[in-house]
Amino acid sequence: MSRVGKSPVAIPAGVDVSIKEDQISVKGTGGTLNLSRNALVNVVSKDGKLSFEPANESREANAMSGTVRQLVNNMVVGVTKGFEKKLSLIGVGYKAAAQGAKLNLQVGYSHPVNIDMPQGITVTTPTPTEVVIKGADRQRVGQVAAEIRAVRPPEPYKGKGIRYADEKIVIKETKKK
Repeated sequence: MSRVGKSPVAIPAGVDVSIKEDQISVKGTGGTLNLSRNALVNVVSKDGKLSFEPANESREANAMSGTVRQLVNNMVVGVTKGFEKKLSLIGVGYKAAAQGAKLNLQVGYSHPVNIDMPQGITVTTPTPTEVVIKGADRQRVGQVAAEIRAVRPPEPYKGKGIRYADEKIVIKETKKK
């Protein structure tokens, strides 16, 4: 059995998990998240913990038990604490401004780039060169951060662009005569 799938998911106080035939729903202070059930994984709730067992002895069922366990764990963490990604803008004149559910980026183009945030995702700009994306759904937070980074990815010669706060860019040496 999958090593990740063997460990149960503890359900903290204030979080309500409902297991139906077609989906698993996690409800907490951060919102409600749903996951469609996989037929290869049996989910059992007892004593405030969720355990995941493969439905049969196949290799795919074994792998899916660990995957479903981690997805449900991310949902539980998301509705309690939430997830966040930090981006930093490196470059002369590069700045960001959050206006409600929109992010306005000025990153060296002749026009500003406006990005609408999906439902459940909040964006803040503590400083003009820093963007913080928060939400309960880990996948959506990461996807929005990747889409913002794709507007102007860091270039390898000066390192200018939008990068994750913990990202290290290897700077190339310029061509010499």
